[in-house]
Amino acid sequence: MNRFFKYLFFTLIVFTVSCRKDKPEDNPDPQISIGNSGGVFITNEGNFQFGNAKVSYYDISTATVTEDLYQPANGVSLGDVCQSMCLFNGKAYIVVNNSGKVVVVNPLSFVTSATISGFTSPRYFLPVSNSKAYVTDLYANSVAIVNLSTNTITGNIPCAGWTEELALSYGKAFVTNQYRDKIYVINTSTDVLEDSMQVSYGSNSIKEDKNGKLWVLCSGKQSNSIYAGLYRINPLTKQVEQSFQFSNLSDSPWRLDINGTNDTLYFLNKGVYRMSIASGSLPNNAFIVEGSRNFYGIGIEPNTGVIYVADAIDYVQKGKIYRYKSDGTLINSFLAGIIPGDFYFN
Repeated sequence: MNRFFKYLFFTLIVFTVSCRKDKPEDNPDPQISIGNSGGVFITNEGNFQFGNAKVSYYDISTATVTEDLYQPANGVSLGDVCQSMCLFNGKAYIVVNNSGKVVVVNPLSFVTSATISGFTSPRYFLPVSNSKAYVTDLYANSVAIVNLSTNTITGNIPCAGWTEELALSYGKAFVTNQYRDKIYVINTSTDVLEDSMQVSYGSNSIKEDKNGKLWVLCSGKQSNSIYAGLYRINPLTKQVEQSFQFSNLSDSPWRLDINGTNDTLYFLNKGVYRMSIASGSLPNNAFIVEGSRNFYGIGIEPNTGVIYVADAIDYVQKGKIYRYKSDGTLINSFLAGIIPGDFYFN
């Protein structure tokens, strides 16, 4: 079952057996202040239609976690399904999927300065200049153009299908698409979709390596006997230079990430897999075994190589975060919000 619809199935069960909480907690966390000592923001989706999305923060130096940054700072909840976040020019842009908005906050206090509204179902946010950003979308069949000065949507770039992660390289935005077998290329000067490249079905994540090459992970489509694949793309020639096909039709890799030196790839395929960008083949075995856990997100601390893995458990209770040394040794674990999905280091 597709991960998105599997998650939706679980959350609908929660909705039918639980009472929605509209009243704030009796003892909310105190207003927070984030310093510059180093830590990680964790986006927690929350349950679909419950409005309990959160952004947590783990302070590395003190090994303490704040479960919810937004509500204490603003007096209201963040919204429904926190999909992703982007840190740019001293601001944090939080994409709240089912609420159809991007919330702009001060990353040190988490106080809101603006809300960008008018999206259908936004997914990922990419600044393409100091004054402009693109936002992908699950249902809109387009990529939204956002003016960062006015915090408004100024236009849309037609792009059929579920657009997902995207990357900026040489003035072009390379866009993954969960419902297609292509990577799309947008000219950021003209806001025109000008090219595409053939990959496997279901591209979901994209990262740039130390050589300026782009790596794209595709989950495939089991029902159509399409295998998952990993691709290396030259952004200058817009050509696929190297491709790796997964050996089992049941493989459904996602959440591609890269370490701080941009030479080692990590991704989820039930367990955590890692692969050098110089490797000639896909890894055969998981670097970190999933076991009875439900791995849902991954992040790599840039300076130390520490690996953060999110366990969504049952999509109902608070998720758990595991921290591993770069050699795979477990350091510690802690609880975050419901369905933790991604990590952003400051």
